[in-house]
This record gives sequence, structure tokens and C-alpha cells, in this order.
Amino acid sequence: MTTAAVNNQQYNKAKLWEIGFFALNNTATNLYMFILAFVSYYAAGVAGIAVVVVSTILMSMRIWDGVTDPIIGFLVDKTEGKFGKFRPFMVIGNIFLAATILVLYNVTHLLPESFRLLFFILIYAIHIIGYTCQTSVTKAAQTVLTNDPKQRPLFAVFDGIYNTILFTLGQVYVASYLIKKHGDFNMGLFTELNTLAIILSGIFTVLAVIGISSKDKKEFFGLAEDTVKTKFSDFWPLLKGNKPLLKLIFAVTVDKLAFSLLRHSVVMVMIFGILIGDYALSGTVSMITIVPTLLITFWAVAKARKIGMKKAFLFSTWIALGAFVALVAMFTLIDGSSISMSNLGITTILFFVLYTMAMGFGGVPSTLVNPMIADVSDYETDKSGRYVPGMIGTLFSFIDKLITSLAPAIVGFAVALIGFKDAFPTVTDTLTPELKLVTIILAFVIPAVALVISGLTMSRYELDDKKMAEIQESINAKKSKSKVA
Repeated sequence: MTTAAVNNQQYNKAKLWEIGFFALNNTATNLYMFILAFVSYYAAGVAGIAVVVVSTILMSMRIWDGVTDPIIGFLVDKTEGKFGKFRPFMVIGNIFLAATILVLYNVTHLLPESFRLLFFILIYAIHIIGYTCQTSVTKAAQTVLTNDPKQRPLFAVFDGIYNTILFTLGQVYVASYLIKKHGDFNMGLFTELNTLAIILSGIFTVLAVIGISSKDKKEFFGLAEDTVKTKFSDFWPLLKGNKPLLKLIFAVTVDKLAFSLLRHSVVMVMIFGILIGDYALSGTVSMITIVPTLLITFWAVAKARKIGMKKAFLFSTWIALGAFVALVAMFTLIDGSSISMSNLGITTILFFVLYTMAMGFGGVPSTLVNPMIADVSDYETDKSGRYVPGMIGTLFSFIDKLITSLAPAIVGFAVALIGFKDAFPTVTDTLTPELKLVTIILAFVIPAVALVISGLTMSRYELDDKKMAEIQESINAKKSKSKVA
């Protein structure tokens, strides 16, 4: 579209393939998030760093990740060159990610033991900078990709499909193939896993750059020439004065902390490898539930396009809550080993149904959050004249990461309390009453509590479908007035 078309009160629409390609930017960074879910096993089992120390490091690195967010977000908003605002950060970030993973896994364990911890922290910290560069664009560039309220939720369809496939096939790949091939989490497994992730992430980043290239231009940046200049000191007034942003941050962050616990590699081992007694089943369950999970995502996005993202968010939250409550009751009453593919009775089927509903509907808020952040950014542009998608997106990420940084520490300290001080629970450990209780709390009780908090918060969220239509009309009117003047 031309600038004239944008200023003629027309929505800035994207081609479907552009949305699909750009959504791969999130998949590219999620690949690294997936492989680093197993870094605890490398650090403790290969590099010889103590369990509690590893958990504390990972929590600290998550905080460092949050600290880098506002800085990168500010730089994104200030960048405006030959290659646009967003594409340089995507490419640079992915290069950093690949390089640091290669160094981290191939050098740390070869160093003298006294230097390993410091080296691990240093390389991980550099990795976080690259991760922040690329992930900040996923949220920020939503504003230029499209502002059509009927089209914006489509990002969530592609993102949901890609992430469902990634985490499902990824878990199958690790649990059903790599573990069987290599016997345990060892260097052979990490080398094979990381090599594949680096190659795929690079390909996805190139496709994402192509997808956003036609929109990474000044005419799509807020109010274009009339956009209010922003200083780094505007972060605090921005956070304090944008109530929809605060509510969205709080609701989604609470959810993400809970699901970070549930998806933590150690907790997955505790659920499937110990509580149920068949770790390979985690991959099988993921494969069985992939189609229902995708259908849930399609339904949620269709709902969002029809009634708005707020209502779709809330509806999904309450359904997921019911499923988690049922899972808590189920594992309190039954023997987990009765769940088996060789025993397709009512218990196994009920677990599949409840687990699918919990993960499918529970994942909808996180799937919708990126286009919802774009709504919040448009709200800020209309209210103050500032175009600061980078700052808004990274403000969200900053607080999100500060809170979710607690997940590794919570897991580490929880298992340490029941005797696992030198090594994490693994598939060879025997189920005890204490281990069962901790598993149920980490996997199902905490997510249920989080969904209650999230739902109550989002019930007061201001940016429903009607409000967003008013905001886009107001922004377009301001652009038109400026063009005429």
C-alpha cells in the first residue's frame, strides 16, 4: 500500500503469506528456547555444575534477559535506516544465538572446573542479548504488519500452528528418538539437537525477513512524520499511564510462569517418566493431541476475529482452568502408571482429553498476546502520538521475564526439598509420595491458580473489539488531517 492509501482511512493490510512468513520469526527464537529447556542437564550432568547453582543461574539469566529488553526496545524504536527498523535486529539476533549455542555446548565442559561456571554465565548472557534482539521484533513489528482488526489475529493462527508443531515434534524427537539413540542427556544428544535447531532457526529467520520487508518502512510507523519523539526516560510514564498494557502484562505473565513450570524439561520427566512411568509417552501424547490443539487454536482465532481478542482470551482461560482442576483431582485419586498406550481404558482416554484441553486452551492467551500487544501500541499512539512498539513490546517482555525467571528456581528448590540436591529427577528414579505431591503441584495446581488470577485481571481489560475499531478510526483521521495540512 502507498502512504496515500494509508492516509485515506484504509486499513494497512498484509498478504496472507507475509503474515505466515513473519510468524516464523517467533518460531526461530522458540527453537532456541526449546533446546535450552534441556540446558540444566548439560550444565549439571556434563559440565558438573551443582543443581541448585544451575537453577539460580537460569533464574538470574532470565532477569538479565528482562534487563536487556528495554534497551533493545528503545534501540528498535530509534532505528530507521536503509534496511528498515526491524530486519537488522532479526538478522543480528539470530547470528548471536547460533554462535553462542555452539560455544556454550562445545567449550564449557572442556575448561578447568574452576572456570566453567563463570564461562557458562558469560556465554549465556551474550546469548540472551541475541535472543532479545530477535524476540523484540516479533511483538514490535505487529503494528506495521497489519492494523486490520479482522486480520491481526491471523498471526496467532500461524504462530499457534508453528509452535504446536515445534514443541510437539520436538518433544517426540527428544523423548522417542534422541533418548533412545543416546541413552541419556549427553554430548551426543546435545550436539544432534542443537545442530538441527541452528539450521532450522536460520532458515526461519530468512523467511521472516522476507515476510516483513514490504512493511518495514516509515509510512507504516505510527503517525509517520507526525509521530512524537520519544526519550529513554519515557519508559516509566509509558508503563504507568498505559492501563491496558499493565493488565495484559500481569495476566499473561502469571500464565506464562505457570506454563513455564509445566513445560520445564524436569517437570515433563517427573510427569511422564516418573508419575506415569513412561517418558516416551510424552512424545506420543503430543502427537495424539496435535490435531485437537490446532483445532482449538483455529477456533480461538475465529472467535477473536468475530468477537474480539479479549473475549476469546477469557473464554479459553476458563475452559483451561476446568481442565487443570480435573487433572489435579485425577492424579490425586489414581495410580499414574495406569495411563498407558497398551491400556486404552477410561483413565488413559480421560487423561488425553483433559491434558489436550488444558494445554490447548491454556495456550491460547500466549498465542494471542503478540497481536494484543500491537493493539496496546496503537492505543498508545492514539493517546499520546508516540510510536513505540519496541518499547511497549520489551516492557512486556521485561516484566514477563522477571516473573517467569522464577520457574527454574522454583523447580530446582522444589526437588531439592525432597532430596534431589545433587541431580535432577530422571527417568530412572522411583516414584515416592513426596515426589508425586511435588509433581502434581508444579504441573497442575500452580497453573490452575494462575488461570484464576489471569481471568479475573483480563475481565477488566479495556481494549475489546469495539474500542479497537474506535482507535484505528482515530489514528487514520489524524493521518488524513496531517496529509491535508
